[in-house]
Formats: sequence, structure tokens, C-alpha cells
Amino acid sequence: MKACFVFPGQGSQSVGMGKDLYESFEEVKYLYNEASEALEYDVAGLSFSGPAEELNKTFRTQPCLLVASIAAHKALTLKGINPSVVAGHSLGEYSALVAAGSISFKDAVKITEIRGRIMQDAVPEGKGLMAAILGLDRKVVDEVCGSVKSGYVSAANYNCPGQIVISGEKAAVEEAMKLAKEKGAKRALPLAVSVPSHTKLMEEAGKRFEEELNKIDIKDAGVSFVNNVEAKFISNAGEIRKSLVRQLSESVLWEDCVKTVSSSGVTVFIEAGPGKVLSGLIKRIEPSAKIFNVENLEMLNKVISEL
Repeated sequence: MKACFVFPGQGSQSVGMGKDLYESFEEVKYLYNEASEALEYDVAGLSFSGPAEELNKTFRTQPCLLVASIAAHKALTLKGINPSVVAGHSLGEYSALVAAGSISFKDAVKITEIRGRIMQDAVPEGKGLMAAILGLDRKVVDEVCGSVKSGYVSAANYNCPGQIVISGEKAAVEEAMKLAKEKGAKRALPLAVSVPSHTKLMEEAGKRFEEELNKIDIKDAGVSFVNNVEAKFISNAGEIRKSLVRQLSESVLWEDCVKTVSSSGVTVFIEAGPGKVLSGLIKRIEPSAKIFNVENLEMLNKVISEL
């Protein structure tokens, strides 16, 4: 059986994430202690007890979500379930690369905190916006973004058929939402995110981030890894480094990533980490795939019994 582990991105976090696995496995406790040491605050305390306003700060969310995702990965591997392929949605790429042996856990924890700070500082609060467009295909969404007159907006996440996230300057995103509805979109929903991720507005942030990324060691991936910006298998350390920098200012091709994984013969997807966001998307992209998500002991036991 070939399984792909997929790792969630920002937005999947919640207070209490990872607590059950922390209480069930000494090895997971060790991960949280290692992360707390690296970041110099109590990662377990913030993840399990909040407050939510603090956990939802981008520079806190990113490392805490990574730790919860790697906790799920650790629990799966301790039970003998290992991935043949890994992929992650945006931030989730860092969890995927830890799972692939390309980036050390400690380095990933530190670099995701830095990434969060750089992203948060990139665009002044209230200037950017992201929105989900439901019920239009990607060609129409691209045309809508291209016809906006009030500023810059583009597709940030091609999540699954009928669900595309757009991102850019606030007024431009609002205009695109209006135009999308006129073109027949079922819904156009603003997201509670002020950072216009995965657009050219993040290019300067990308340059700052690249300087920081160059300080950490990246190895060739030991497990097949599919990247967001091209939806292709890459394993070379240099390619991975470039891909992570590009990912800040280029679209996440999630639908294409899942198709790439499926076309390689994988039929089982396991979402390792909090929430079921990716499981829902995969169901719409590849309805015949077997999909699990593991964020606690009950879900872990279900996967073990079924596989």
C-alpha cells in the first residue's frame, strides 16, 4: 500500500490541537519540549490552552501548527504507518519536508516562526485581503482577476474544482468578489486573513525570507515530495530551497498536487495534523481515493484498524 501524508496549512489551527497525542506518546512530548526550547515559550501550553487570539497570530500559528502536524506524523510512524509520498498546503510544506527528512524538526520550528513574522510585517494591517470564490472554474476566476481596475488581485490557491482563493489589495479583492458573483459564483467569502499570501505583493517578503532560509540546512528529500508552485516531484535540496521562497509569492496548485500524487499510483491519503480541510478538498479532486485524517488517538486507531 502506497500512502501520501498531507499536512495542513494556516487556518486549520485550534486551541487544544495535539493534546491527545501529547498525553498518549512520550515521543510526542519530546517534540513539544524540543519546540519550546527552540522558540523560548511553552508551545504545549499555548497549543492546548490558548488564548486563541495569541495562537492565531501568524508567527505563533505557523510553528504551533507544524508541531501538531509532526506529532501526528510521529504517532503514525510509531505504529508502523509510513508515507511513500508527502505534500503540504502552503505552511504544510514545512511539515512535509520534516517528514521527508529534508529539514530538521528544530530548524523547521524556527524558520516557520520567522516566516510568520515576515509575512505579518509584509503588508500593513487592513491593506490586504483574501477571499474564497466558490462555484467558478479557474479560467473564469483568472479572467475576473485580470479585469479588476481598482488594484492588484490574483488567484492564490487553486484548492479543488469550484474552490479558488484570491488574494491581493483589499479594494481589488472586493471588486473581484463582486465581479465573480456577476459571473455566476455561488459564493464569494472574505477570509479572516489580512496577509495577501501567494501573490506578487509578497515578493519583497520573499527576498527577506530567502536570506533567513539560507541560514538553515536543507537536505535532499528522502521521501517523494510534491511541491506547491509546480505540483511536481522534487527531491534536490537546491530546488526545494528555491521552491519554498517562490511559494510566498506564487499560487498554491493544490488541486494539481493531488492529481500528481494520484497519477503516481497512490490511492490512500492521510491528513496528518489538525482539522479535515485537506481531506475535504481531496474528496472533491479524487473521489475514489481512500482518505483519513489523524489528529488524535481515536483517529489514529481507526487508520490502524482499516489499513
